[in-house]
Formats: sequence, structure tokens, C-alpha cells
Amino acid sequence: MEYVITDILAQKGIVVVIFFMTFVFCLRYSTNIFNWIETQTFGTRSYIMERLELLFIEIEADKLTNFLLAFSLSLSVLTIMFFGLWISWILGFVLGIIVGILSFRIPKKVVDYLVERRVKQYSGQMVDGLTLLANGIRAGLSVPQALGMVVNELSPPLSQEFGLILQQNRIGVTLEECFENLAKRVPTEDNDMFVSAINILRETGGNLAEVFDTIVSVIRERVRLQQKIDTYTAQGMFQGMTIAAMPFAIAGIYGASDPDSIKLLVTHPLGIVITLVALVLDFVGFWVITKIVKIKI
Repeated sequence: MEYVITDILAQKGIVVVIFFMTFVFCLRYSTNIFNWIETQTFGTRSYIMERLELLFIEIEADKLTNFLLAFSLSLSVLTIMFFGLWISWILGFVLGIIVGILSFRIPKKVVDYLVERRVKQYSGQMVDGLTLLANGIRAGLSVPQALGMVVNELSPPLSQEFGLILQQNRIGVTLEECFENLAKRVPTEDNDMFVSAINILRETGGNLAEVFDTIVSVIRERVRLQQKIDTYTAQGMFQGMTIAAMPFAIAGIYGASDPDSIKLLVTHPLGIVITLVALVLDFVGFWVITKIVKIKI
């Protein structure tokens, strides 16, 4: 009986200490916390809207705000209900708050992935696009006329980007500025090389067709080298995913075979803290591995 009372008092003491430390931390860094909250809300909305413009997707700011709030709140409530009903309400509330905060970053990652995929598609089309440009210039077409031919022949995203150049040029923007805007929208080394070459040669004179052929050769070599690197790093990425998944797999095995062996990790306050620290370290380790195996050329 005394042991049970001592254990209950110890748990309450740990909870009180955690809440007191949290209160002191929030009081000490209240300004930074409010700035962070503003960045994660309105800053996230502005960031997503800017990235969606690169995807040629238009959305109202109020609708995007409502979506972010609904998405974050729904994930937080689902996490609280799941862990509260099946494991522990304390763990459920803690994880629910964490999930609610982190869920604001999920749409950013999704949009970043879509933009990155679009940039890769654009880079993959540059060989065909520059080849058409070179052929059009050899046939006597001007740069805008050659760009129009590329827009008609190729599919998005390259046709969208070149079409936007023509639209901006029709309303009075110079071609040089239009190409500079293209370099800002699609910030790749190949695109920067293409924009710099065409702007310089339009001012100084030169054979654009030959320059485009040279850029195509460079892009093909870069793509070949990138494919080789991706092949070599695929094994490292798979190993990182396996290592990151091992703690969850082991916890699932022990939870299915002997639930009492891991019960304290999700019911006792100290066990919950240890579990959260382990999860954070697991995600940090996986993030480090992804950064190591991601090689840019």
C-alpha cells in the first residue's frame, strides 16, 4: 500500500515539475513563442500561396486559412482520441498538441514536394525544348516565335513557363526581364545557364542555336550523372528508412506479444517523456540520413 501511494505521489510530482518547467519556459520566451506562432500561421499561409502560384494554382486566402485550421484541428483531435481510448489520455493530449503544431508544416512539405516535382519535370523537358528552340532559330524564326513553337509542341510545365514569358512580353515587359523572371520561378542551374546565355547573346550577338546545342549536351551529361548518383544513394536511403522504422516495429511486436512490457512507456509520466525523446531522436536521425544521401550536382 505504501509503495502504491509513493508511486502515485512520484507520478504527480513529475507532472507538476513538467508543467512548472513548461510555464517558466513559456513565460521566459513568450515573445519568441508568439512570433513563432505568427510565422507558423500567417507565414505558412503566405508561403503556401506563393508556392501555389508557381504551380499555376489560384486559391483564396480565407479558404486556405480555413483548410489549415481544419486540417490541424482534425489531426490533433484524432490523435487525442486514438491514444486516449487505447493507451493513455495523458499521452494522447501531449501527442495531440504536438501533432496539432506540426501539422501546420505538413501542407508546406506537400506543396514543396509538388514544386520540386514540377521543377524536375521542367528540367526533363529542357532538352526537347532547347532543341526545338535551336531548330526554330536555324529556320529563321525570332526568339518569341521560337518560344511560341515550343509552347504549341510541348506539354506543361515547360509550355506553361514559356507561355508566361510570351504573355509578359505582350504586355510590355522586355524579353530580358521575362527570362529573368523565369530564372526566379524555376531556380535550377540549367535554367540559370539558359537564361544567362540567351540574355548575353541578345545584347552582344552570337549564334543562339549553337549555344543551345551546347547547353543541351551539358544537361544530358548532368542528367546521366544524377541518375548514376541516385542509383548509388538508393541503398543508403532504404537503410535509413529501415533504421527509422525499427523502433516502431519492435514496439509493435512487444505490444502484441507482451503488452505489459511496454505499458509504463505510455502510461507513466517518465515513460512518456522517454518515449517522446526517443521519437524525436528517431526523426532527427532519419532527417540527418536523408541529408547525407541527398547529393546535388
